[in-house]
Amino acid sequence: MFRREVRSEIAVSLAGCQNGREGSGMTLVYKIFRAEEFEAFEAAGRTAGSPDDIRDGFVHFSTGAQVEETASRHFAGEDGLMLVCVDAGPLAESLKWEPSRDGALFPHLYRDLRFEDVKFARELPIADGQHMFEGSLD
Repeated sequence: MFRREVRSEIAVSLAGCQNGREGSGMTLVYKIFRAEEFEAFEAAGRTAGSPDDIRDGFVHFSTGAQVEETASRHFAGEDGLMLVCVDAGPLAESLKWEPSRDGALFPHLYRDLRFEDVKFARELPIADGQHMFEGSLD
C-alpha cells in the first residue's frame, strides 16, 4: 500500500502541521482516498481525484470539523481508507470554498492534487464499522 519510506518522509513534514490551530499558520484540509485511488495517486504523483471528483470537476476536501461526517456519509463501513492532509495555503489560487452539505462551506480544489501537496497520509482505522479519527487529524 503506502510505501514505508514515503510514509517516513511525510511524517517528518508534520512539524508545525496542527490542524489549522491558532499559531500554526496553516489551514489544513483533508481528503479520504480508497486504497486503490491512493496507490494510483502515489504512483503517478498527481490525481484528479476519485470518480466522484472527476465527475464534479474538482477534488473534494473537508475541514477537520467536517471530515468525520464525510467518512460516515460517503465511506460508511469501508476498510482500507487513507486520510490525506494538505495545507490549504499554497492551494489558494485553485481552492474554492463553496456551499455544500447543509450550506456549509467545503474546500474544492480546481486542479490536480499533487503528491508534493501532501503534508501527511495515514491509514484510517475502522472499529465496529466506525472510522477512528482520534489522533489522525494532527
